[in-house]
Amino acid sequence: MNVLSYLDDNHVNYRLRTHRPAFTAQKIAAAEHVSGMNVAKPVVIQADGKFYMCVLPACCRVDLDMLRSQLGAGEIQLVPEAEMRKLFPDCEIGAEPPMGHLFGMTTLMDKTLSRDEFLVFQAGRHDEAVQINRRDYENLVRPKMLSFSYHLH
Repeated sequence: MNVLSYLDDNHVNYRLRTHRPAFTAQKIAAAEHVSGMNVAKPVVIQADGKFYMCVLPACCRVDLDMLRSQLGAGEIQLVPEAEMRKLFPDCEIGAEPPMGHLFGMTTLMDKTLSRDEFLVFQAGRHDEAVQINRRDYENLVRPKMLSFSYHLH
């Protein structure tokens, strides 16, 4: 699924920016000169056999225990890179867009992102970033809002 075409088809305003390849969400923030709190980092987990895309700020990590509790799950784990290749065949590994619904999974958005006016994320490539109004993102993706992250110090 081409994310840019999807945004165009849904008449969503966005800015596409190119930069040197960035392989972490924090490096995207630096390349785009924005706060790590504005970069929407996708992390895929598997809870009781079901895939979920967790979307959180670049400068945060997923608290699996908090997430397990909020999902009412027994088993929860991060999805290994080999599995990511299968889930996102059209994306460069690590450049998946934070839109789980496009890949058949529920999107969970950390509430800390709901404070921001805009979000920046990769759309399948390490050298491109999309900037989108956060409300437009929420209207398009319809994420389930939870609290599951902690800030890296």
